[in-house]
Amino acid sequence: MSLRRSCMPFAILLLLSGCAGGHGEMPFAEDVRASINAHEDRVQQVAWGEATVSRGEPGGLSDLSDGHGPYLLDTGDRLRIFVYGQPNLSRVYVVDQSGNIAVPLIGNVRARGLTTDGLTRVIARKLGAEYVRDPQVTVDVQQNRPFFIFGEVRNAGQYPYVSGMTVETAIAIAGGFSERASTRTFRISRRVEGMTEVFEVPAYYVLKPGDTVFVYERFL
Repeated sequence: MSLRRSCMPFAILLLLSGCAGGHGEMPFAEDVRASINAHEDRVQQVAWGEATVSRGEPGGLSDLSDGHGPYLLDTGDRLRIFVYGQPNLSRVYVVDQSGNIAVPLIGNVRARGLTTDGLTRVIARKLGAEYVRDPQVTVDVQQNRPFFIFGEVRNAGQYPYVSGMTVETAIAIAGGFSERASTRTFRISRRVEGMTEVFEVPAYYVLKPGDTVFVYERFL
């Protein structure tokens, strides 16, 4: 249904309310106009979401929310942690395969699934409970976890993630397509909350740190 057709009942109602009541009906007309505006906004949002899905991007609007949400830490992220006045604690930590970092005094701290702000609060709370009075902690990502690319590319393997990179960018980093590569769609594997999700995407799909890209072989 087009936007113009979907708004016709509201436009007719507005016209009738203006003709029937004159100046005394203006508040009602304003309410109807507000309803029209809200309805138009919703139609545009739905249309935009359908266009996103039709381009082959997993999840449509919900995936957009994930893509623009906070960065969640996971295995392979290199973190620069600074604790004011505590040089033995201030260093670079790497999130291990279990999703933890090993911090002196307080031991393993769960980093997987947290933002840098969330991890900051956890470390400060653990240090403040027993070891450091009023700890001042900052956590920054020094280097994102890498991405992986396999299949029909010239140099398969592991590479540093570049912010905003697409599948096409990843293929270029890996030396380009092999002679047998298919250029239609590509398989992405992604770990989400400890589970692996697999889906197919076009070349312009934006990757996330830790993604694994697989380039199919072309069938003759």
